[in-house]
Amino acid sequence: MGANDLRATALAMVADGKGILAADESTGTAGKRLEAVNIESTDESRRDYRELLFTTPGLGDYVSGAILYDETIRSKTSDGREMTKALEDNGVMPGIKVDTGAQPLANAEGEKVTEGLDGLRDRLKEYAEMGARFTKWRGVIHIEGPDHPSDYCIAVNAHALARYAALAQEAGLVPIVEPEVEIVGDHTLERCYEVTEKTLREVFAQLELQRVDLEGIILKPNMVISGKDAEKQSAVEEVAKVTIECLKKTVPDSVPGVCFLSGGQTPEQATAHLDAINRLGPHPWVVSFSYARALQEPVLKTWKGEKSNWDAAQEALAHRAKLNSAASEGSYSTDMEQS
Repeated sequence: MGANDLRATALAMVADGKGILAADESTGTAGKRLEAVNIESTDESRRDYRELLFTTPGLGDYVSGAILYDETIRSKTSDGREMTKALEDNGVMPGIKVDTGAQPLANAEGEKVTEGLDGLRDRLKEYAEMGARFTKWRGVIHIEGPDHPSDYCIAVNAHALARYAALAQEAGLVPIVEPEVEIVGDHTLERCYEVTEKTLREVFAQLELQRVDLEGIILKPNMVISGKDAEKQSAVEEVAKVTIECLKKTVPDSVPGVCFLSGGQTPEQATAHLDAINRLGPHPWVVSFSYARALQEPVLKTWKGEKSNWDAAQEALAHRAKLNSAASEGSYSTDMEQS
């Protein structure tokens, strides 16, 4: 796939008010989410849940792509189709998470670096042959006190993100670049802004250094938001204002799309923030969503592992996706929550 094909795929990922369903939870994380609603985590229950998500009627009207985990891309639906085929049949592009998770960073107590570069070229080739159209890699940046994150932590995670992106493009796959400044903690909105700006500057410096085509990537950043345990929680409009201010300082206009992560927000918060951000537009890039829990939480609570709840759970996903599609165009209202 050449540069023009990568750019076309990236644009398609953020076209027509669509966003991305993040369903790339590891086997362990998927198990925890199932068990939280009293569903035993087995090969079959995880397959059923992912099939429920991917075969939701009308999902492709609001979602352009879905990020899978290695277990998922190798599995089949109950009727024998590859999961990638089930998505394509529903008008959704399959993608794949390719990092192997965050590990302790040497000589940096309490900080992490995302690993998975070893053998990545071969894995990317295999995933492309299995039908993946795009990829994802998450760098984890944790705020704790005045010294965390260190410049060292930001630099090594930015380097890994850029190296991954270069390899993904070499394999003909669009890289989703995800530098996540976590919402965990009691930090202020201002501190989140400071760290997010520094992180994004380093990420784009590394992307340029490693000759990544910015027109063939999607950025998946955090919103600028106070820590979950902060005494002061900012209003929706303030979060939107400072988030866009930060991104306009750091994200080149050539990037086709910014798909925010929800990062521990409630489904309603994530939608409201996205809508407020788009009401401040137009922006240099398409601004949309790449949500996991903020799309899936109502589905799990409705399904509960019961076949009789299957249709209602799919309706919950379609409804949430529709709301976020509206938010990606700045046309969401809280009245739509009940419709």
